[in-house]
Amino acid sequence: MKLLAIYRCLCDETRLRILHLLSIKPLCVCHFQEVLGEPQVKISKHLAYLKAQGMVESRRYQNWMIYSLPRKKSPELDSNLRCLQDCVGTEPIFKKDLRGLAKIKTDCSGLKAEIKGIQPSRATTCSC
Repeated sequence: MKLLAIYRCLCDETRLRILHLLSIKPLCVCHFQEVLGEPQVKISKHLAYLKAQGMVESRRYQNWMIYSLPRKKSPELDSNLRCLQDCVGTEPIFKKDLRGLAKIKTDCSGLKAEIKGIQPSRATTCSC
């Protein structure tokens, strides 16, 4: 992944918030809508942009598209994501996003496991 592409992705607040949330766990579009308070079309456009740059991956599970950070990150991406995590503690919007994420009752991590053939517990299935 080229460094300039990473920085183009990081120069937008919504994309930074998405990446921060994905550093916690995989999510579907409806979760981003709920936490970020943004319309589906805006979230989807940002996710498509991040995916085109190799900064997120997606997997379809039944009716849902589950997004996560790449399993294999380039050294440049990994360094910048670690920097993001070091810096978000001082910004109120990221703290607000974490509170919103904590209120979400569904967890797409289980879906990611199920996609790989691991049977998740009933408590981890998405009900979007």
